[in-house]
Amino acid sequence: MVFTNVYNPRSAVIRKDEYRRTRVKRGATIGANATLVCGITLGEYAFVGAGAVVNHDVKPYALMVGVPAKQVGRMSEHGERMDLPLDGEGTYTCPHTGCGYRLSQGHVTHMGNTDAS
Repeated sequence: MVFTNVYNPRSAVIRKDEYRRTRVKRGATIGANATLVCGITLGEYAFVGAGAVVNHDVKPYALMVGVPAKQVGRMSEHGERMDLPLDGEGTYTCPHTGCGYRLSQGHVTHMGNTDAS
């Protein structure tokens, strides 16, 4: 993967005073040959597909692919694609961990283990 540090680089121009911080939050996954343009935040457990170019903040649990990267879905903490809509409301239970997730007002909340056993 590639992290940039200057938004508008030029090899002949020194721009060290223009470095921008990029934040990668807990559990985020970045695929091979993906590029993160500086100054963005990659949310918790977000998933960036191989070769994607991310040029804006990414919500927690978002699945991002393409150039430029677009959100095409959501991923669980276990790395499973969640059957949740991009907009609206919904719930999902990971078949591997039993953990539940709730989508409300565009935000995913981890609900913990929902197994009764």
